[in-house]
Amino acid sequence: MIKKISFVSGAAGFIGSSLIAELVRNGKHVVVVDDLSNGSLSNIQRLLNTGLVSFYNADLSSDSACDDAFAYASTLGKIDEVWHLAANSDIPSGVSNIEVDLKDTFLTTVSILKTMKANEVRSIYFASSSAIYGDLGDVLLTEESGPLLPISNYGAMKLASEAAISAASESYLDIACIFRFPNVVGFPATHGVIFDFMSRLKSNAAKLTVLGNGTQQKSYLHVSDLVSAMLFIANSQSINKIKLFNIGPIDRGVSVKWIAEQVIKRVSPQAKISYGTADRGWVGDVPKFNYSTAKLQQLGWQPLLGSEKAILLAIDEIAVQMGM
Repeated sequence: MIKKISFVSGAAGFIGSSLIAELVRNGKHVVVVDDLSNGSLSNIQRLLNTGLVSFYNADLSSDSACDDAFAYASTLGKIDEVWHLAANSDIPSGVSNIEVDLKDTFLTTVSILKTMKANEVRSIYFASSSAIYGDLGDVLLTEESGPLLPISNYGAMKLASEAAISAASESYLDIACIFRFPNVVGFPATHGVIFDFMSRLKSNAAKLTVLGNGTQQKSYLHVSDLVSAMLFIANSQSINKIKLFNIGPIDRGVSVKWIAEQVIKRVSPQAKISYGTADRGWVGDVPKFNYSTAKLQQLGWQPLLGSEKAILLAIDEIAVQMGM
């Protein structure tokens, strides 16, 4: 019997490594494709030792490299599905240089879609973002919200990727799942508010500098709940060719000030917090959003952890990861 292969882009990173662990647990054969610009082989080493996971190093924004990656995966079995998580994860860098997100976030999507069509692979599961909505303040963000006016190149290229996938679903895709992520926390962290705070405290245990005035308020989801939701959606029955879902906790989130205080309490109780004056941390940062997950709840899924518990668990995990 020919093996069915799950092709996972960006899977050596934070979320991808957690996803493939669950795919393997479900008996899937996985080909990880990553250029290791943000991810690390150490994140997936134990999975490589299972015999169910193979690794291929490639920059999927290149058509030829993408073709080669699919050709490699095809030597191991028949590619059954693509989980596309490869993207730029540093939003400020994309604001400074539009080429970063054009290449790493959008062109990876275009190359993958073209190669899927050439190889007759008809199922894609795409990691999108709440950043596609833009800065709408306290407006409740549902899957039907619009107009969509992202304020970062990251959000713009995620939205462009969604549009490309929508167009592809009209001509050759059978399944297109689009997951709109909130802020995700947990282990192994490579970036994000908790990781940044702890990195600063590791350099100077007496002072924590916070970008912005600390009033930024967002919802946070632990990576274990995120992966659970992705697989739940993927396995759900739907008459729609495109499955589009906000994923997140069932609460209004927590403030950056509260997160800073919890990090201080855990790793450096003597530290003083120094806040900025702006209501956001950087250009392209959405300071507040009200994220609806009602559609996903109606499907039958709820997270195990709310924003506060997700943050507290992630603080402990990242403190251990960083030796603090």
